Amino acid sequence: MKLNFTKKLSLGLMISLFALQASAQNFGSEDDGVNMVKLNFGSFLFKSFSAQYERALQKKMTVGIGFRFMPKSSLPFSSSLESADEQIASLKTSNIAITPEARFYFGKGVFKGFYVAPFVRFANYNASIDYAYDVDNTTEYIPLKGNLTTFTGGVLIGAQWRIANKVYFDWSIFGPQYGFSNGKISGKKSLNAEEQQSLKEELDGIDLPLGKMTSTVDGNGATVKFNGPWAGIRANLGIGYRF
Repeated sequence: MKLNFTKKLSLGLMISLFALQASAQNFGSEDDGVNMVKLNFGSFLFKSFSAQYERALQKKMTVGIGFRFMPKSSLPFSSSLESADEQIASLKTSNIAITPEARFYFGKGVFKGFYVAPFVRFANYNASIDYAYDVDNTTEYIPLKGNLTTFTGGVLIGAQWRIANKVYFDWSIFGPQYGFSNGKISGKKSLNAEEQQSLKEELDGIDLPLGKMTSTVDGNGATVKFNGPWAGIRANLGIGYRF
């Protein structure tokens, strides 16, 4: 699946979502409001910023769109890994994700009670790492960097309730997702025949839980391509303001 297709599909979903929002009717009193903006503070633990906009369409149904951004940095809690694995500690990563969803509430009204939320998510991850490989019992490094694009769909289960005037607490409990991924990382380094063979063996020995990986190594460096299925879990805690 090509990247430009996923971009077009995500853009189409966003346009459709906002078109639905523009045609939404007001439900509840004017004081309550049919809109909500939300900050998901649970993502701060993973060095990410996550926010969401939600709008009521029916008495117990809303549509929304979420945005997540992680600036380039080391892995969360990587400081505890430095002594155990320097290679993991060298990893730098960033990501961005857009998540349209529809929510169906089971409480007394919209924005209240337990909910089920089908969603789709487009995400792009960037990473760089000093990849280690052994040549004649000597550790060598090659700098690799690249990106991975994923497109997934899933269903989120959660609960939301009012904690103050116009202020709500949202607990996104469990949201399994599944889809496909496509990406590539590469690095340049002059390699002799022995170094090429050692690096190729190291890369081919990587065992991925999902997807397929293929590697190419020559005298100028290495390229690794990823594609195939992708899965994940969505969960968070958020504070919302209704207007």
